[in-house]
Amino acid sequence: MSPTTQSLLFALLGAVLGGGVVLAWRISEQQTRPEVVPSPALPPGVATVLSVLRSSALVVDGSDEVLKASAPAIAMGLVKDRRIAVHELESLVQQVRRDGQIRETEIVMQRAPGIPPRHVTARVAPLNSQQVLALVEDRTRERRVESIRRDFVANVSHELKTPVGAIRLLSDAVIDASDDPEAVQRFAARMHAESERLARLVQQIIELSRLQGDDPLDEPVPVSVDEIVQRVIDENLTDAGAKDISLVQNGERNLTLLGNKEQVAVAVGNLVANAVAYSPEGSSVVVSAKGADTTVDLCVTDQGIGIPASEIDRIFERFYRVDPARHRSTGGTGLGLSIVKHVAASHGGDVRVWSVEGQGSTFTLTLPRKAPSMEASA
Repeated sequence: MSPTTQSLLFALLGAVLGGGVVLAWRISEQQTRPEVVPSPALPPGVATVLSVLRSSALVVDGSDEVLKASAPAIAMGLVKDRRIAVHELESLVQQVRRDGQIRETEIVMQRAPGIPPRHVTARVAPLNSQQVLALVEDRTRERRVESIRRDFVANVSHELKTPVGAIRLLSDAVIDASDDPEAVQRFAARMHAESERLARLVQQIIELSRLQGDDPLDEPVPVSVDEIVQRVIDENLTDAGAKDISLVQNGERNLTLLGNKEQVAVAVGNLVANAVAYSPEGSSVVVSAKGADTTVDLCVTDQGIGIPASEIDRIFERFYRVDPARHRSTGGTGLGLSIVKHVAASHGGDVRVWSVEGQGSTFTLTLPRKAPSMEASA
């Protein structure tokens, strides 16, 4: 065999061996490479439905991995790293997958310290043998409203029992003292006072209920601040005169706010009535107005007993009383400032208070203002 032929043979043999090695390597690589398992597909239309749902929705596969989650579900914190982040919901999903039965339950989701827990309703149903659909509705606001309503009904019942019970006892006293004209007159006067307190309480409950149904204010109209202030002063002149208290109108004139005339009159009237009730004889109560670019401040200032600093944050709560004994003597219901707060909220405004014990208080009701140019042309 010639040297040339021998060289050619060796070259061909090297090429065959090299090709075999490459082929063997590729076969080995394919055998050792992990098999890629495609993700299970969602049933037709499910992804589209989830994308338009306002409620929180999850689709979970057989290994408890979240295949699809709506935006509200992620925002609510139901999903973390493609897993269900709420243990109770995960357990419910597993139960539904085992027996195929639709389940519904309420779950309390604990949040960061200082933040109230979230109350949700979860409804879980199977989509197929492995995939499960969970729909979650946030009921936190509903639970809070229910709690407020229960407290309100309980407080109303308690407050109504006091004057009603007093009237009953006084009527028994009148019967027993039928032969004593002075006693009858004294008990009758007290019955009259208690009946007035009862009527005032019922009226304020009605006002508060109406305000809750009215907010937010849909169609505000121009309201003359001067007319409101003068009306409120006129309504409180009798009570103020009985204590020799001067009612003074001060501040800017010819201002116009945007709102509901009756609601504003009720709110300012409550502030003035409180100021008169808790001011000493011979003092004064000042009602003033001040305009800003977009708002009007209605301020009621008294020289009364003042409010302790520790109580200021709570005075706008329904039925809350700084001094319950004094409220009984003045006929207070504990609802006046709640009504003021509701009026401010329904108008998109605010109410705030400055007070020092023994010096007096200033309540400021801020409401939206009609444009100054429109006031001038009105």
